[in-house]
Amino acid sequence: MPSPFPGMDPYLETPQLWPDVHHGLVSQIQAVLTPEVRPRYVARVELRVYISDDDDPGREVIIPDVRVEKTKRNGKKGNGIKAAKNSASLAVAEPLIVPILIDDEIKEARLEIRHLETGALVTVIEVLSPANKIRGSCGRASFMEKRHETLSSDMNWVEIDLLRAGLPSVTRPPLQPSDYRVLVSRGGQRTRAKYWPVSMRQPLPVVGIPLRHPDPDVPLDLQRVLNSAYERGAYDLSVDYREEPEPPLIAADSAWAKRLLRDKRGR
Repeated sequence: MPSPFPGMDPYLETPQLWPDVHHGLVSQIQAVLTPEVRPRYVARVELRVYISDDDDPGREVIIPDVRVEKTKRNGKKGNGIKAAKNSASLAVAEPLIVPILIDDEIKEARLEIRHLETGALVTVIEVLSPANKIRGSCGRASFMEKRHETLSSDMNWVEIDLLRAGLPSVTRPPLQPSDYRVLVSRGGQRTRAKYWPVSMRQPLPVVGIPLRHPDPDVPLDLQRVLNSAYERGAYDLSVDYREEPEPPLIAADSAWAKRLLRDKRGR
């Protein structure tokens, strides 16, 4: 079943679901671009790795690989001897069971387009995660380091930000405010980056993915990518559209979304 939203689905932004959405988007972008860039280029999924420690502000959006389940209490009483022993001992306070995040090695996938003959890296495509948008976080430091490294070279840079919360990668000069944004910076034309501000109420754009000169840009239909990732991930089974999304929408968008969802259910 497709998403009820015409563009980005805000219900996919919740930190509990986003890691899977992120994986689906990167994989689908690779699937769409591969037949378009071959045989001169290959699109490969690579990992950017960083360490998240206990002082990392990004921990609030990192989902631990620990699931704590409650066990049922045994309501049966023991025999008289056991009960007597228990009554003679000190009462032990019932503890709370909590997941502990140790220093974690966090891996974030991105897509790299390489020239097949030379193996040279031509274009980096990053889909932002929540930790990339938290000031002072290890995830943002890792992302911005890779961004700076790429922008200081002759490689092309593409960043896709489908998260409303957090700090955009570009803060100076301030970009036009928007729910979502796509930025393409071509090597050799750093002062003329292309920027797409995107509203939640509109479809995601088709953007040109730059390659090596004189090869033409490859069109990437981001709405098609999102729609395919949504259906392949069966996210309609995980999302409760009766609740507010996380993070919540502003009042005007919330009212619009409720009307949209009501109309979709009425069909």
